[in-house]
Amino acid sequence: MYLTIVKYMKLNPSVVSQLALMVCGDGKYKDIFPYRSSSYLTEFFRNIDLDYIHDGSTRRLWVQNVLDELNSKENKNEECLPSPEIIKVIEQLLYPSIFITNNPSVDREKAVEMMNELLKGESLLVKIDTSTEIPKLTGKQGDFISTAIDERKTQRTIIFCPDVFKLPEETVDLNLVAVMMPFSSDFNGVYDAIKESCRNVGVNCQRVDDIWKNSTIIQDIFELIYTSSIVIADLSGKNPNVFYEIGIAHTLGKTVIPIVQNFNDIPFDLQHHRALTYLNNNEGRDNLQKALEKRLISLINNRQLKRDK
Repeated sequence: MYLTIVKYMKLNPSVVSQLALMVCGDGKYKDIFPYRSSSYLTEFFRNIDLDYIHDGSTRRLWVQNVLDELNSKENKNEECLPSPEIIKVIEQLLYPSIFITNNPSVDREKAVEMMNELLKGESLLVKIDTSTEIPKLTGKQGDFISTAIDERKTQRTIIFCPDVFKLPEETVDLNLVAVMMPFSSDFNGVYDAIKESCRNVGVNCQRVDDIWKNSTIIQDIFELIYTSSIVIADLSGKNPNVFYEIGIAHTLGKTVIPIVQNFNDIPFDLQHHRALTYLNNNEGRDNLQKALEKRLISLINNRQLKRDK
């Protein structure tokens, strides 16, 4: 008699069953995770390079069968971890662009909380990168195990000397939020909502027209982004200046909070960043203010936790 020792991890069947409900957006996960009809189930798996086509059978049972098959696969790179395919499914379920929908009820923060509660018994944890919003599956000790992103690459440091800008003498102000948006009077109420949200959480915010330090406006823009800790960028109307400024912010490693009136204004290359959508009326701006306060508090608390470690 021969004993075969299995060194790779399989998720508990009850966990797989709950993951199937998350993929479908059914049961207790309804309105937390996006609902997926037949065609969107197929799209979900194809987006992570898994060629499964829904055959018209009961959605939950079909997804359950797919996940059971993926769960049976071996992780050849990491022992005692779920298969790379299951890791892809878990991370895709929490990918930021997935939550840009016409359903205002979906709640990514709640989805992350529910996912981690589910995975607790498996000694797994999903962490959200504060700068990119991209989810990463980690082990019990916090070891990076995602197959989608190489952690070592994201930790590399680039040193460069810009030709267009002069590096400011000032250091980063952890209480400064830079605001990038069109200067049209149509956005005055939006800027007021942003300022109020920052004031309520105890940080300062500035737009480039609030300052005049240099002879060229582009240098003022660069210095504002450079010295800020967070950037709020309004993509409404596809303003090219705002896109340029977002590029500067991303290059400098800033945390960017995109806001937009119509998510169709978000270019494809930025759609993986979660954006706050709003209506430019009194109620819409009030809702935007509350959503920004929630996001800013989350970022500030996360920063404090990192300091305390």
